[in-house]
Amino acid sequence: MKRVLSLLLLASFIFTSCSKSNNSSGSDSPANYIENKGSDTIVNLALAWAEKYQGDHPEVRISVTGGGSGTGIAALVNGTVDIANASRKIKDEETSEAQSNGITPVEHIIARDAIAVIVNPENPVNELTLQQISDIYSGKYKNWNEVGGEDRPIVRLSRETNSGTHVYFLETVLRLGNKEDKTFFSTSTLLLPSSEGIISEVRDNPNAIGYDGLGYVPKDLKMIAIAKKVGEPYVLPSIDTVNDKSYAIARDLYMYTNGAPVGIIKDYLDWILSDEAQQIVADLGFVPAIK
Repeated sequence: MKRVLSLLLLASFIFTSCSKSNNSSGSDSPANYIENKGSDTIVNLALAWAEKYQGDHPEVRISVTGGGSGTGIAALVNGTVDIANASRKIKDEETSEAQSNGITPVEHIIARDAIAVIVNPENPVNELTLQQISDIYSGKYKNWNEVGGEDRPIVRLSRETNSGTHVYFLETVLRLGNKEDKTFFSTSTLLLPSSEGIISEVRDNPNAIGYDGLGYVPKDLKMIAIAKKVGEPYVLPSIDTVNDKSYAIARDLYMYTNGAPVGIIKDYLDWILSDEAQQIVADLGFVPAIK
C-alpha cells in the first residue's frame, strides 16, 4: 500500500510539474498567442505587422487569417478570436448580439484606405463621377459608350457580400451615402471572393470594371479619377488625396477587441499605432492612421 501511495504521489508531482511548464512563459502558451481574423483588405497588412512584431518579440505568436470583415466580426461575437479585422464599422445588430454573448466590442482605427475604381488599360475611360459609377453598378448603364467609352458591354465586378469593402461600396457609392436609398448591385454583377480575383479579371477583360483597396492595385491596371459631383475636380486615390479629403471613396480600417485590450494584445495594438508600424501601412499602399 505504501508503494502504491508513493507511486501515485510521484505521478501527481510529474503531472503538476508538466502542467506548470506547459502554461508558463513558452511561446505556445495561450498568454502569448493572438488570434487575428477578418477583412481581406487588411490581411496583407496584418500579416506584415505580425511578421515584424514576432521577429522582435519571439515569445509571441500571432495567427492571421482573412475571410472577410463579416467573418472576423462573427468570430469576435462568438468569442473565438482575440482581434477582429474589419474594413467597415461593426453594425448595431452585431454589437447587440455580441453583448448578449457577454462580449463588449471595442473599436480601434488602425489605418485608412482609399477604394480605387479600376479598369483595363485598353479602356479609354479615365474619369467618372460618383453618380456615373452608381449608375454603372446598379445596371442603369450597360455599355461603355454611355459614359464616353467605346461600344462595349460593361462587365461589373464586385467583392462578395461578406466583404466589408462590398458593404462600404454599396453604401457610399451605389447609394451615395443616402441611408434611405435602396439601390442594389445589378444582378449581372460578378461577385468575386478576393481582391486578387478582381485584379485578375480586370487585367484579362477590357470590358471589366472593378474596385479594390488602393494597396492592392498593381501598376499595370488603370485607376479611374473620380469627381464627387458634376463640375467638381476629378481626383485619383493617393495618401495625400485621402488625407485632404479630396478623394471621394476613402474610409477608416478597424480592429475590434473584446473590451479594452490588456496584456500582449494591448502591447501589440499600441505597437500597431507606432511610427514603425504605420510606416509599414504606407509602404503597402495604405494610409497611416491619423493620430
